[in-house]
Amino acid sequence: MKVELEADKCVASGQCVVAAMEVFDQDDDGIAILLTEEVGDDRLGDVEEAVAVCPAAAIRLVRQ
Repeated sequence: MKVELEADKCVASGQCVVAAMEVFDQDDDGIAILLTEEVGDDRLGDVEEAVAVCPAAAIRLVRQ
C-alpha cells in the first residue's frame, strides 16, 4: 500500500505520529512528514489508524 499525505491540510495534531511513528514524523512546526510512502502488512493497521484519527483528513492509503 502507498501512503499519501497532503501536508498543506495538516493541522499539526500529531495523531499520525502517535498511531504510526515508523511512518510519520513532524517538522519543527508540527506539520506531518512521511518517513516512507510504502507500507507492508506489518504496518498497515497503524497507518489505517492514522488515517482514521487525522482531524484534517490529510492522509490516505492507496492500493497499488
